Amino acid sequence: MRDRLTRMVRLVGAFIPDATAMAVFMLAGLAALALALGNSTTEVADAFYRGLWMLLPLSMQMTLVLLLSGAMAATPLFRRLILRLAELPRSTFQVFLVAVLLSGAMSYLYWGLIFALGPMIAVHFARVAESRGIRIDFPCLLATTYASGSIWQYGLSSSPALLVATPGHFLESTTGVMPLSTTIWSTGSVLLVCLFPLLLAVLARFVMPRDIEPLSAFEHAHALSEATARPTDDDSGARGIARWTERSRLVPMLLAAMLGVWTWYHFAIKHGSLDLNSMITLLLIATLLMQGNFASFSQALREAIKPTWSIVVLYQVYAAVAGLVQYTRVGATFAEFFASISTPMTFPLLTAIAGTIVAFFVPSSGGQWVIQGFVTSQAAIAVGTTPQAGLLALGVGDQMGNLVSPFWLIVIAGLARIDFRKIYGFSLTFAALWFVLGVAIFTLVG
Repeated sequence: MRDRLTRMVRLVGAFIPDATAMAVFMLAGLAALALALGNSTTEVADAFYRGLWMLLPLSMQMTLVLLLSGAMAATPLFRRLILRLAELPRSTFQVFLVAVLLSGAMSYLYWGLIFALGPMIAVHFARVAESRGIRIDFPCLLATTYASGSIWQYGLSSSPALLVATPGHFLESTTGVMPLSTTIWSTGSVLLVCLFPLLLAVLARFVMPRDIEPLSAFEHAHALSEATARPTDDDSGARGIARWTERSRLVPMLLAAMLGVWTWYHFAIKHGSLDLNSMITLLLIATLLMQGNFASFSQALREAIKPTWSIVVLYQVYAAVAGLVQYTRVGATFAEFFASISTPMTFPLLTAIAGTIVAFFVPSSGGQWVIQGFVTSQAAIAVGTTPQAGLLALGVGDQMGNLVSPFWLIVIAGLARIDFRKIYGFSLTFAALWFVLGVAIFTLVG
C-alpha cells in the first residue's frame, strides 16, 4: 500500500505542469465557461481586467512574508529556538508529530504564521533528524507542516467566523450575528482541530517513501538550514557616520520602537484585530531586533529575495482567474448548483465540494464567503439546517482548495527553496484526509 501511494505521489509531481501554465489553462477554461453561461465577450474581458490587478496588495504582503521570514530564520536566535525543539524527537514519527503540533499551534493563533515560520520548522527539523540518523523525507515533512496549518480555518483568525460574529455584517439580515461558540468553538470544530493534526502525523509517517530524499539532497534548502547571521563584509566603502548607521544597533531599534508604537495604537487604542498587515509589522519588528543592525539585515534580505520571484507575476494571473469567477456567472452557478441538490445529510459534503471548486480559483477565505455566503446560508435554511453548518462545511472545502491549488504551495516551496511539484503529491494525500475527516465530523456531529 505504501509503495503504491509513493508511486502515486511522485507520479502526480512529475506530471503537474508549471504553475504559470496551470494558471493560464484555468484562465482560458473559465473564460470559455463564462461565455457558455451567457456572459458577453465584453463582460468576460471586464471581469478579466478587474481581477488582473486586484491581488497586488496580497502579492506585496506575501513577498514581505517571504522576505522577512527568510531574514529572521537566518538569525542565530531563531535558529537556536527551533533547533532546541527539533532535538526533542527520537524517531521518525516523533519528528512528524512535534513538527505538526508546533506548526498547527501557530496556525491556530494566526493563519499567516504557517507561511512565515512553517517551512523553516520543516527545514530545521529535517536537518537535525538527518544529523542524528533519523530517516526523514524532506518534501514529505514540508508538505506535512503546511497541511497541519489547515486548522486555522477554525482558529482565532478564521475570517468568515470573525466576520459573521460582528454586528452589521453584510449577511446579518439573513443569518443574524453568529457567536463564535456556534462556529469555530462548536463541538465539531474543536473535534476537527484536535483530531486532524494527530491523524496527519500518522498518515505522514505511513506515506513517507522508503527511498527518502533527505534535506541534504536539496542544495538550496540545505544551505538555508545552515544560514546564520554572519558579520557583513566591509565592502561598502562606508566610513564615519555612514559606517556607524550600518553597524549600530540603535538605528534598527529606533525603527522597531516606532513600529511598536503603531502596534500598540492598533491593538490597544483602536482595538484592531491581528490581520496580515499587523502580522507583517510584528514580523518586521522581530527581524530588525534579531538581526541587530542594518548591515546584516540588508545582507539577509538580499539572500531572502531569491524565492520571491515565483509570486510577483504569477499571483496576478491567479487574480485574473479569481476575477472571472467573481465577476461573471461562473462562481454563482457552481454554488447554486450544489445548493439545489442538497439534503440535510448531503449538505456538508456538497457545500464542501462547492467550496473546493471556488477556492481553487479564489485564494481568499473572506473573499470566498463574500461570493458563496448568501447562497450557502439560503440553501442551509432551505434544506432545514443552519447557516453555521454552511459556514463550517465551506471551511472544509476552502482549505481543500488551498491544499490542492498550487497558489499557496508555491509560497511554501519558495520559502523552503524547492520545486513545489516535489510536495504537490503529498499535499493531495493530506487534502483527502482533511476533506474526509471534516465532512464526516460536520455531517455526524455538526
